[in-house]
Amino acid sequence: MENVIEIGDPPIAVAVVRSTRARRFSLRVPAPGQGPRLTVPARAPMDQALAFLRGQEPWLRRNMAQRPAVIVPDVGATVPVDGTQRRIVALIGRSVRLGEDTLAVPATAPQVPARVRAFLKTHARDRLVPASARYATQIGRPLGRVTLRDTRSRWGSCTSDGNLMYSWRLAMAPRSVQEYVAAHEVCHLAEMNHGPGFWALVAELFPEWRRERDWLRVNGAALHRYQF
Repeated sequence: MENVIEIGDPPIAVAVVRSTRARRFSLRVPAPGQGPRLTVPARAPMDQALAFLRGQEPWLRRNMAQRPAVIVPDVGATVPVDGTQRRIVALIGRSVRLGEDTLAVPATAPQVPARVRAFLKTHARDRLVPASARYATQIGRPLGRVTLRDTRSRWGSCTSDGNLMYSWRLAMAPRSVQEYVAAHEVCHLAEMNHGPGFWALVAELFPEWRRERDWLRVNGAALHRYQF
């Protein structure tokens, strides 16, 4: 169950979530565009939770001030596609067109961000589905459904029945990063863990995996700056 409380002046809205799995108070500041979240053990008194939150207010304000600004992908702004920044320009027509350094969108504000988001979802599918099928064939494993979501905590996942999920924001990352994530998740079709056997298989499919993993660790949060 989640509710929202405000602390300080100017007030900061904090989502408070009770969890039966939590053993202590935990305050997190997610990606840009999302507010802070306080996780509270299920039986903890709310006055203790509030006291903890007030004690963390200086840290919370510093952390939020250091977050990069949110970007709304409108005409004149830029958005990365396949790791290259493209300037969004207006287009007379019906289809979004990807240029060498532009993304032409046949709409006017406030429709532009929604059209860009729809393009990125399609672009991610066009990149990740074939890559997943190719890697699954290489390791001789059947591939289930491939779905796309706007996830915050992971770039991809694999279920025990062979279904894969990816964040469509990977369309903004370099092609090599997209390939790495596809290889990573497909390897879970054979190894549902992150043990030595799993990483050996990743290295077999994608030898440069460390470089792309590091790119996501350094730059991944920035992909969440774009609010559609």
